[in-house]
Amino acid sequence: MKRFDGLRRIERLDPASDFHEIYRISSTCEFPWDYFNAMSFALFRTFAVPSVGRLLASTGEFTTRSQKRFEDTVLILDAVLEHGFVSVEGRAAIRRMNQMHHAYPITNADYVYVLSTFVVQPIRWIDRFGWRRLSETEKAAGAEYYRELGRHLGVTDMPRTHQEFAAHLDSYEAQRFAHHPGGRAVGDAALDLFTTFPLTRRLPAALVRRLALGLMDDPLRAALGYPRFSRAEQSLCAGAVRLRGRVVRLLPPRTESLYARQRPELRGYPQGYDVSRLGTFPTGSARSPGEDGDFGDALV
Repeated sequence: MKRFDGLRRIERLDPASDFHEIYRISSTCEFPWDYFNAMSFALFRTFAVPSVGRLLASTGEFTTRSQKRFEDTVLILDAVLEHGFVSVEGRAAIRRMNQMHHAYPITNADYVYVLSTFVVQPIRWIDRFGWRRLSETEKAAGAEYYRELGRHLGVTDMPRTHQEFAAHLDSYEAQRFAHHPGGRAVGDAALDLFTTFPLTRRLPAALVRRLALGLMDDPLRAALGYPRFSRAEQSLCAGAVRLRGRVVRLLPPRTESLYARQRPELRGYPQGYDVSRLGTFPTGSARSPGEDGDFGDALV
């Protein structure tokens, strides 16, 4: 298998109908490390929206059990990616997301914003740091994939294309980014978690935090209350990650999918797990999906 065979395979597919397969190949074969880290940094962006940061801090889950909260979130999303939206595993994962989210008064606007981070952050990360840039087919498929996920979560008024998702994200952040103690608290917990990952725990924790902060943009750092970085330090942090991409470009291509459940960063379930038991089990509900916890085709 040659280095660009994966891209050639992707380009033979239609992002309108084959979006799941395209997104699966891109995120688990072509760029598994980049997608994992891009999605991790996408979480930081949600912390900088006070309504989200305040809610996450109030539950105490992200600040007191950050490893489990992070792993459960990743594994629930991973189940949909690996098995599909209509599979037993995928529907169980969607049911869990709905059961957790509907216990809180989360606005549709915040749901759309979070989906926007999932669409846009990997595009911007990989175009900046990846061993190649994402193709238009991959970008379009990513938008379709998260529109489908949003539909199963009952989200409405979603952008239609990755360009619209990007414009929505930038506009929402310009209006909503602001400092809140809750956002800073969950941000600190996430930074502490990064220092415990297998590839970073051998380094000084202060250095790992500095690198992570250096990869953030100025508005994000300001909203979370972190100090400004000089352009030189930001360039140094970005250069280190960009160098990795150049090295990966010279390596043989990955021939098998690497799912999040297989990553060394996820270490809380060595004996396996039941996706229906992941996450939190809050009481009460702000709005109710169908009997199985999935909005299904009711909202498109």
